[in-house]
Amino acid sequence: MIGIQKLLRDRSGSPAVEFAFAAPVLLLFVIGLVQVGLLFGARAGMASGVNEGARYANIYPTPTDAQIAARISQKRFMVQSDYLQTPTLVHGTANGVPYIDITMKYSAPLNFVFFSTPPVTMTQTRRVYLS
Repeated sequence: MIGIQKLLRDRSGSPAVEFAFAAPVLLLFVIGLVQVGLLFGARAGMASGVNEGARYANIYPTPTDAQIAARISQKRFMVQSDYLQTPTLVHGTANGVPYIDITMKYSAPLNFVFFSTPPVTMTQTRRVYLS
């Protein structure tokens, strides 16, 4: 009996047990922060590509849609090609001024260690008025 009472009063392993309960939650939190950071990087890369395509579309003589799309593909960074959709260019006119809407979409799942989420889709659009 004396050995059982002594064992019940012993608290020397309690920090290890508490860490075993807290570690999975902390690990998921850190992985989630990394995934959100990757999404922010992909958004910045899409913005860079679309902005470069807008600058390129505004030169004289006006490049073709294929040349603008190729320029966007060259200038994007931190964007995985597997999740990136081809840029779309829509031509239109507003108040007699021609324009091009450049749109790029990125759709990627958030990948945690033991599960994945449905794809998160981000869209970046820029309107370029042609002179």
